[in-house]
Order: sequence, then C-alpha cells, then structure tokens
Amino acid sequence: MGKGQPFIVLLRSGLLALSVASFMAMALATSSVQFSPSAVEAAVPPALAQGFADIVKRVTPAVVNIAVTGSEGGRREGGPRRPLPPGPFGGPPGGPPGEEPPGAEPPIPPPFPGPPGPPGGPGRPDQSAGSGVIIDAQGYIVTNNHVVENATQITVTLSDKREFQAKVIGTDPKTDLAVIKIEADNLPSLKWADYDKLQVGDVVLAVGSPFGLSSTVTLGIISALGRGNVGIADYEDFVQTDAAINPGNSGGALVSMNGELIGINTAIFSRTGGSEGIGFAIPSSIALDIVDSLRKTGKVVRGWMGVAIQEITPALAKSFKIPDSRKGVLISDVNENGPSSAAGLKRGDVIIGFDDKDVQNVSQLRNLVARTLVGHDAKVKVLREGKEQLVTVKVGERPPDEMLARREPASAPSEPTVKPPDNVLASLRVQALDAAMMGQLNLPGKTTGVVINHVEPGGAAEAAGLQRGDVIQEVNHEVIKSLEDYQKASAKIKKEEMAVLLLSRQGNNLFVAVNPR
Repeated sequence: MGKGQPFIVLLRSGLLALSVASFMAMALATSSVQFSPSAVEAAVPPALAQGFADIVKRVTPAVVNIAVTGSEGGRREGGPRRPLPPGPFGGPPGGPPGEEPPGAEPPIPPPFPGPPGPPGGPGRPDQSAGSGVIIDAQGYIVTNNHVVENATQITVTLSDKREFQAKVIGTDPKTDLAVIKIEADNLPSLKWADYDKLQVGDVVLAVGSPFGLSSTVTLGIISALGRGNVGIADYEDFVQTDAAINPGNSGGALVSMNGELIGINTAIFSRTGGSEGIGFAIPSSIALDIVDSLRKTGKVVRGWMGVAIQEITPALAKSFKIPDSRKGVLISDVNENGPSSAAGLKRGDVIIGFDDKDVQNVSQLRNLVARTLVGHDAKVKVLREGKEQLVTVKVGERPPDEMLARREPASAPSEPTVKPPDNVLASLRVQALDAAMMGQLNLPGKTTGVVINHVEPGGAAEAAGLQRGDVIQEVNHEVIKSLEDYQKASAKIKKEEMAVLLLSRQGNNLFVAVNPR
C-alpha cells in the first residue's frame, strides 16, 4: 500500500476488521505526517482503547437464549408480521385506536427474520429461537412478544448452559414486549439505563443469540433516538443502532458502556434478512413502565384521549393558519364518546402542547398519552383558527380494540354521480354514499359525504394520494352530506386554488391537501 492511499475498514457481522490501535499504527506507518504518541492516544476514545472484556463479562450472564415450541398456527420468529389492530374507529391496521395517525403507510422493516424452520406437514410443531434479558435475580426475563407469541413450550438456556422451562407472565403486542419467568434464584441481572442521558453517538453493545449462537456480542453506536412511525409496533420510540443485529437477536440486550440496559433489541431494517447497519431497540423509557405493569398485573393499562391525529404538511399548515415555525399534530377526528369530545376538542384543532411538553409529532404525542395515568387532568394546548387555547382533558383508559371497532347499521338514500368541477378536483369522479356502498366500505352508520369512484391517472388528485373508495366529508372545511353539497362547495374553488379535503379512508379520518399542477 503506497503512502497517502486511503484505508478501507470493513464491518461485517459486527466484527471490526481492524482494531482502532492497528488502524492508527498503519496510518502512521504509511503517512509522511508525524504524530506524537499523545496525539494518537487523544484521538482514540477510552472505551475503544481499553476494549470491552470487563463489560462483556458483566453483561453476558444476564442474557439468555430462548427456544420456543408452538403449534403450526403460532408465529415463528421468521414468520409473517402480525396484523395490527384496527384504527381509532374501526378502520384499517396501522396503530392504536385513540391517538392514531390515520392512513398509515405499510410497515418498512419486518421483525427479525428467522432461520428456516424444519419441514413438516400440517399440525407439526415448529421451533424458533430468540433472546431474553434477566431483569430480576428471581428469574423474571424480558423478551419480545413475537418471540413467545402462541408458544406451547418455552425453554430458557442460561449462559452457564443450565436449562429451565419458562411461563409467560404477561405480553404487550402493542410494544412487542413480553415478560416470562423461570424458577431460579440468585441470577445475574441487568439494571435499566436512564434514557434521558443517552446521546446519538454513544458506544453500545448488542448481546444475544443470533442464529442460535448464544452470548454473542457486537459493537456499534446509537445512530438515532426517538425513531417512530417505523411500522414495527403500535407504540414506537426506538433507539436506532448500527451494532450488528441478526436473526435470533430478538429480545436481546442493547447495553451502554456502564453495562446498563438501554433497550430490548426488536427488529432490523434489512433487504436480505441479515444485519445492514440499522437495528431498532425498544428503549428503557418505554420498557420500564410496560415491564413493571406486566409483572404486577399481567396486562398494560394505557391513557386515552379519543382522537385521531396526523402529521401536518406545509399545505395543511397554510390551510389551518399554522405558523411555519410551529410543530404539532392535527386532529382529524374526535371520538364522540371519548375524553377529548367531553373537553371540547374539535376536528381541525392542532395540538401543540401536552402537560407543559411541546408536541413535535404524532409518535411523541401517542406515547405521552399512553403513559399518562388514567384520570389525570392533562393540560392540552391547541391552535384553533390560528389562536392558542388551553383545554383540560381528563385522560381515560384506552378501550379494547373490539369496542373501538364497533359499527352502526348504515342507511342512506342513493343519488346519481355529478359532473366534475373545472378546478383542482377535476380529476375526481364521485357518487352518493348509499347503504350498499357504506356496507361495502364497512363504514359507521353516521358517516356522511360522497364517495370517490374514480381517480384519473396523472391528475392533481392522484398526486395528492386520493384513492377510489375514499369518502369526502368536507371540502375546504364545508361539511358535505350529499352530492349537491359537494357540487356547491367544489364549484367555489378557483382554477388555480388548493383544496383541503377531509376524507374517511377505511374508517380513519384524515385531511388531504390537493394542489394545482
């Protein structure tokens, strides 16, 4: 290698091809620039210079291998992603009813793909392998829900090769967490880390059983904090890391240089099923409360406001008179039986604060509300028609999905289609929302509006994301109850003006801005 030529250091499967010390030594040997030993030492972080043997010795005994036997109907770790529950008012999958972003996109990364399972005919049990973390000397272990879901037998293998049968204490599919227990005493355990002290760039270790290889440790950094809307679980606030995480790491530990438990490794963003440098861990800030609740009661109780919320686009910000510098989330629907309706919140309000915390996005607010104690009077700051208001909302208990998904019988008269207007809505064809159509679209009985039956390719409506089957409930904040209402409201829009529509899409309400092309 000639002087001045660049070095290429490869990271594969979490193994550092060249140590930092070797890299610096080679750099000095091939460079014409002279460095003093003290300068080299200053350039190497202490953690990297000293290695990680002491931390690994403390941490690995508390990370276990989990083997699961289940019926064929159960979910193997490499199996398909579990279906999400319905939306806030019985709509499509995509998030928790209550504080839910309507029209959510399909998930990006799947949970950890697992190694191929044994062949077998119908009814043959299958096995999966994952990891877990001991959090209590009495045998309580945290893992992922998708590791133990539908299991008929759970076998835990400790780092000293002892095996125990485990029982499920409680599971929470909405965060993909589970607590299991083995009958053993004086076990090594890990302490939860303080999430507020974490920073992007912190060095971390991922510990687990990738491909069934127990006590495997990989190195990386925290590459992002607060990752939400990834599509892995209903409630997300992930720690993202580039530490190599592979099939079998599900439920394993992500630990700090202090040997504290930062989070539970749960998924990877991968095109191949292997590590590609983007892994996600459920952070201690979420896991601590969930695990404590599961241990005490076997279930999780979440706070609920009873609103559907969505992110604010620049076009929607302009329509709702929101300053460019403002953050927040837009209320696209209010459950008439929920706490927000009783408090006076309305569709079109923008939530900018919750209990003295600035609201930045949908994921943050959803997590804040979920962690709020039931019965707490939350101070909710909203923008309504450009003016700030403070509303007190008594947080309720989030009802079961089945209750939120209930429908009412539909009945509505049939009407013909109408001629499209000569403006930004020209590429839409709509028809009356009759009883047959409401049944076909599985809409609540109180839904009103007109239904889109055709979207012309290449038009402004298609560019805005409008779809066949969407129900238009408002046009520029005018309520639409019939074809006549739609015709009058749409005719008021000038040819080069933007239109803001309130849609019902498979039961979820959302605002969409249609811009002239």
